[in-house]
Amino acid sequence: MATTPPPGASPTPHAPADVIHNIGYREYDGPRLGRGYARCSLYSQSLRGAYGLGRSAKSKVLPMILLGVMCAPALIMVAVAVFADMSKLPVQYTRYAVIMQAVITLFVASQAPQAVSRDLRFKTTPLYFSRPIERVDYVAAKYAALTTALFLLTALPLLILYVGALLAKLGFASQTSGFAKGLLSVLLLSLLFAGIGLVIAAVTPRRGFGVAAIIALFVISYGAVSAVQGVAAAQENPHVIGWLGVFSPITLIDGFSNWFLGATSAFPQASGPPDGLAGAVYLLVVVGLITGCFGLLMRRYGKVGLS
Repeated sequence: MATTPPPGASPTPHAPADVIHNIGYREYDGPRLGRGYARCSLYSQSLRGAYGLGRSAKSKVLPMILLGVMCAPALIMVAVAVFADMSKLPVQYTRYAVIMQAVITLFVASQAPQAVSRDLRFKTTPLYFSRPIERVDYVAAKYAALTTALFLLTALPLLILYVGALLAKLGFASQTSGFAKGLLSVLLLSLLFAGIGLVIAAVTPRRGFGVAAIIALFVISYGAVSAVQGVAAAQENPHVIGWLGVFSPITLIDGFSNWFLGATSAFPQASGPPDGLAGAVYLLVVVGLITGCFGLLMRRYGKVGLS
């Protein structure tokens, strides 16, 4: 460092212009694991964070309670099926997530903002992009992590039901087929709910606003669709009931499961998509929403990545 003489003092003729101080830093010469490792690390940390792992004890309370609430009815149904010697489970595999939609909504509302809102609030996104990672890696890792967390939340009760059905000596082939259909149903649900939740959470750095907006979207859309379907049922118009399901995320998954997987619909009069055309529309809407959510996240992080 250069030394500045006091005012009025004459400079020393032979003083060095500046001095370099060695404070012990050295270059990193270890292995550079690259973009793939960074993407996997971001995915694993985000997945762990969804259940509070690696965070404070308070952060673990809500996700673990929701996981327990999701599994408790399945355990009760299994106990009833085993001890009552029932010939089938009290609920279909594809119907379980629809019945427990409130728990799933709370999980998405609490964990989607945790995944992305804090990075926006504390402006840490540029730090991610200063490493060998691009915005598509960030978006894909966050999307995949929340989808996996949701899939674990919704698939674990189905696994409990499946194991319980085998213990109750129900038909292996029918139970395995139903279990596989249930897994496909909750996989689509996880992709759809994770995408919608992340898009809403990425709009605002305020976690509370994100939580309220996600709950409002899922609850209001389902309530509105159910109310209009009830009116259509009172007027004995099942064709309209089936088409209305595309306007709410949970009824969208319910209608798709009814059309493609043969599940019993929760719609009034148990009327899912009225025909093959409506069923194909359900599938296109599900795929379009999932793709659209990923695209919106890419667009969003194209704007905040360098700010």
